[in-house]
Amino acid sequence: MKIIDGGVCAAKGFSANGVHCGIRKNKTKKDISLIYSSVPASAAAVYTTNLVKGAPLLVTKEHLKNGRAQAIICNSGNANTCNENGVEIAKETADLLAKELGISGNDVVVASTGVIGLPLDIAPFKKGIPELAAGLSETGSKSAAEGIMTTDVNMKEIAVEFKIGTKTCRIGGIAKGSGMIHPNMATMLVFITTDVNISSKMLRTALKTDISKTFNMISIDGDTSTNDMVVVLANGEAKNTEITADGKDFAEFMKALNTVSVELCRKIAADGEGATKLLECKVTGAKTEKIAKTVAKSIICSNLTKAAMFGADANWGRVLCAIGYSGVKTDVKAIDLSFKSKAGTIAVAKNGCGIAFSEEKAKKILSEDEIEILVSLGGGEFSSTAWGCDLTYDYVKINGDYRT
Repeated sequence: MKIIDGGVCAAKGFSANGVHCGIRKNKTKKDISLIYSSVPASAAAVYTTNLVKGAPLLVTKEHLKNGRAQAIICNSGNANTCNENGVEIAKETADLLAKELGISGNDVVVASTGVIGLPLDIAPFKKGIPELAAGLSETGSKSAAEGIMTTDVNMKEIAVEFKIGTKTCRIGGIAKGSGMIHPNMATMLVFITTDVNISSKMLRTALKTDISKTFNMISIDGDTSTNDMVVVLANGEAKNTEITADGKDFAEFMKALNTVSVELCRKIAADGEGATKLLECKVTGAKTEKIAKTVAKSIICSNLTKAAMFGADANWGRVLCAIGYSGVKTDVKAIDLSFKSKAGTIAVAKNGCGIAFSEEKAKKILSEDEIEILVSLGGGEFSSTAWGCDLTYDYVKINGDYRT
């Protein structure tokens, strides 16, 4: 398996584009994106568990009941959430695109991201969709990735190439996400494409299994968005024997999907609103996978820990505190804790107690832009990883006037 260029256009048969259609006031910012498969594809998606859901999610759920799709359209700048005519706007968007592409409206995935409760008109879509479709390109992944960004600072895309049997396969993705990230089912907006031939049933199984260890293990600010969605399209253009059951081929696909997911998780977490550091918490020695996940997520969600990492302060007690209120049953006296970065590794606690360490060395380690928080619970064989970022002054500044 190797990392390649191309994002959502790396796989055979996929093209993409992003343009400015007028939803956002800033004309230099793309605000609508399209991903298109030349042939109908198997499709799977997971959605936010927030009771308040964006209208596009409701429409997409209906469209994906048959496990098939051929296009994904996503706008930024307006979440199309809590709007009286939101569903109608989402449906008309799908129909306008379908007419332009010559496909069925039911084969269109619709997504939106931006301000909640802001009125949305169909006019920008009518204006932008012809240009969007006309500009579809096999090199359009970056353009599409830019079109779904809101407060994101960095564009997020990744692709990998791998083998299933004798066939060369590819899978790639783009994502957006900086704030309101604390998922229970999906996270932010993530669009993944692959040319692997796999049934929609097995694609759903793969996605559901993968997100429990990847996208559901990110937290930036503790808020679960109303518009979270992860979608995967698999068009079969790699011509491998269709994957319809568990086995070696499915395992290879899962490995590739996980590689893409983890990289997007890291990019999303590193680009948290106002963030200066990517935090990666690795928990080992847990008695169950649930305990490992719960502890890792509790640490990553701790605002006190996040603030300490911003200040490069090796305040390890905040990590132990987060473990303590996580709700899991574990032996506190067996916990070991270290901090790691490219500047080195330093142990700060052993057997649940503090140990002597160099504050100067710790400061140097925690001053890097990627920090690993290494926790050993000492009582089992299960492990888990969670991703987040530091909590900075800029987070409050960004969200203090996000709407206005």
